[in-house]
Amino acid sequence: MIAPHADALIAHVRANRDRYVDELKAWIAVPSISAQPDHAADVRRSAEHAVERMRAAGLAGAEVLETAGNPVAYGAWLGAAGAPTILIYGHHDVQPADPLELWTSPPFEAAVRDSKIYGRGAVDDKGQCLMHLAAIEAHLNVNGKLPINVKVVIEGEEEIGSPSFEAFLARERDRLACDVVVVSDTAVFAEDVPSLTTSLRGLVHWEITVHGPTSDLHSGYYGGIVKNPLEALAQILASLKDAHGRIAVPGFYDGVRELSPHERAEIAGLPFDPAREAHGLGVPELAGEPTRLPLERMWFRPTLEVNGMYGGYQGAGAKTIIPSFAKAKVSARLVAHQDPEQVKHAVTTFVQRIAPKGVRVEVEAQGDVRAVATSRDHPAVAAAARAMELGFGKPPVFIGTGGTIGPVSSFDRILHLPQVLIGVGLPDDAIHAPNEKFDLGQFFGGIETMTYLYDELASALR
Repeated sequence: MIAPHADALIAHVRANRDRYVDELKAWIAVPSISAQPDHAADVRRSAEHAVERMRAAGLAGAEVLETAGNPVAYGAWLGAAGAPTILIYGHHDVQPADPLELWTSPPFEAAVRDSKIYGRGAVDDKGQCLMHLAAIEAHLNVNGKLPINVKVVIEGEEEIGSPSFEAFLARERDRLACDVVVVSDTAVFAEDVPSLTTSLRGLVHWEITVHGPTSDLHSGYYGGIVKNPLEALAQILASLKDAHGRIAVPGFYDGVRELSPHERAEIAGLPFDPAREAHGLGVPELAGEPTRLPLERMWFRPTLEVNGMYGGYQGAGAKTIIPSFAKAKVSARLVAHQDPEQVKHAVTTFVQRIAPKGVRVEVEAQGDVRAVATSRDHPAVAAAARAMELGFGKPPVFIGTGGTIGPVSSFDRILHLPQVLIGVGLPDDAIHAPNEKFDLGQFFGGIETMTYLYDELASALR
């Protein structure tokens, strides 16, 4: 369904493109780094900035809502009597900008080069939040109303794992009641390949500590009779996977479904060159289960990765010791229908069982983010696909993403709501890295997509 006033809406947003870029520059200038306590006031200032932009868009009741941590910016327009309600989610906090010397232009002084805007938070996620506020403003300015009721939540802790968000959702359950959640914090598959994400992986992690002697020992006196904790840790970590990259932990794959032949054919048809990808990553070749397509491994298969390990002497020269302990940090990305608690238990039990004699192993399990999958047959997803085709001129493909967005899992678990993941970033936008950018073609196309989206959702969810 194309809105009867679509031409006027699109003309409005195209006429205001320069203003939207200036607004994004102003928001980027607020260094809302949630990971660094000395920027707490900036995170609050960013929430207040978002509230002011909501009010300018026409969300008269916009306000800052407090949490146990950083504040949430909230606004709503509820004037569509009898129409469904959507909740738009985004985040205004950003990653640290370090290392600063690798930025071509200052991270909090946004610069436009080659039709791209560079700055921390440009695409993750201030620019993608602004797409919705611009679209809402267009409807209210041109039509005086929206075709659907809209609530907007822009939180301030996503980049540190959203520690206060679940309690906020539980507390504000009635205020946030809606029919579907719309999230624009993802990327498309590639430029000129519009995409809708229908799955996100979950996340759990462990810290494994191997305890040996009560203190470091002289390797000449005690080598050969005392088990080396670093050696024991290496044995444990090497046992987590077989020679083909399959995870060897019993029960780890419980609940993991196989893709249908049609789904695998869709993945195989995407423009993905494994050799080029490996070259771009600086590795000789891609690794993992050889019977699975690379994109299948990235999106729809669980992983178990060693994120770091340490122990013993690491300074200059040599120090001949048997260290007293060794540690490793391990994480798993989960897919739909895996139970995080069951996976945590399976890995913990396996590590304890295979621990070599002569050492004591301690395993601390953390995290409980479930994977999320939304059926492409859901009416809201079909509506988003139509909107993206109108906004970008071609129908989107359906993809997964290997990453995790904790609040998406929280909406699923706490409020039991379906979600539409309709982000428009590009894979090379350098999120979390120096020179983060947002391609202005994607930014403007995203605004037009969201302008169409509300009409499409209003029709699909009635």
